[in-house]
Amino acid sequence: MNNDYLNRAKKAIPDAQILSIVAAKRARQLALGGRPMIKCSDENYLDIALLEIADGLLTYEIPGEAAPPILVEPHIPEPEEMPPAQTDAAPVEVPADAK
Repeated sequence: MNNDYLNRAKKAIPDAQILSIVAAKRARQLALGGRPMIKCSDENYLDIALLEIADGLLTYEIPGEAAPPILVEPHIPEPEEMPPAQTDAAPVEVPADAK
């Protein structure tokens, strides 16, 4: 994580807890194939998320509070929507008396 990016993002979202949640969610979206909204030579998803926050491309809202319009987040597939992992390992058989 680049400290310069973090300091810039803190100016946009001063609350450290909210900043960490917003940045982590966006980094996860990028890791799952989301497209960056900025051009960046950095390959670290968290750094890209912090830059997007610093540039004002990501906002947040706290449920139940009035907030300005927010950017609609790209869809993150839930674990049950993701395709099963491909493995070459053979299934492990557990003996019935192993309990």
